[in-house]
Amino acid sequence: MIPMYGVLIWTYFCPEDSLLWGKRWMYKEEPEVSEGAIRYAKVASLTVIVVLTIIFGVLIFS
Repeated sequence: MIPMYGVLIWTYFCPEDSLLWGKRWMYKEEPEVSEGAIRYAKVASLTVIVVLTIIFGVLIFS
């Protein structure tokens, strides 16, 4: 679970790097990520962090 949280936190703080991870070789120049994609990546990662924390909190403390 810790690696998953690490990736989600990295996605929240560095959304451009995480969106282009493993895909930079396909472009000759540095690709430009849209603001909408950055916003979506941040919201999605934060949502998953909150939901996972709630689920694990319920499972552990119930």
